[in-house]
Amino acid sequence: MDINTEIPKEIQEKALEALEIAKKTGKLKRGTNEVVKAIERGTAKLVLVAKDVNPKEIIMHFPSLCQEKDIPLIIVPTREELGNAAGLNVPTAAVAIIQEGEAKQIIKELNSKIKATA
Repeated sequence: MDINTEIPKEIQEKALEALEIAKKTGKLKRGTNEVVKAIERGTAKLVLVAKDVNPKEIIMHFPSLCQEKDIPLIIVPTREELGNAAGLNVPTAAVAIIQEGEAKQIIKELNSKIKATA
């Protein structure tokens, strides 16, 4: 998978829903640096990256990093959408769920859907 891979809308929406639930009942890391650390430490359960990040180099390494650590990665259309779902008042390039809280089941479902489409 690379940054330009089209992710089905249904999976994107489920991922944003999981993010909103995890924001309330779990724990998130926001921003590219924090997300990279979470991936490298293996604490990320699900990573969401915005497709409209400029320059693309900021997020180009995410797919290979996530694949290496076997962490699901979902690309969503915009930084605004991602920022809103993560409870931020500003757009963000990347968010990682590090404690699922009540989103555990949704993340599990997303995981199997992603593996099925890969």
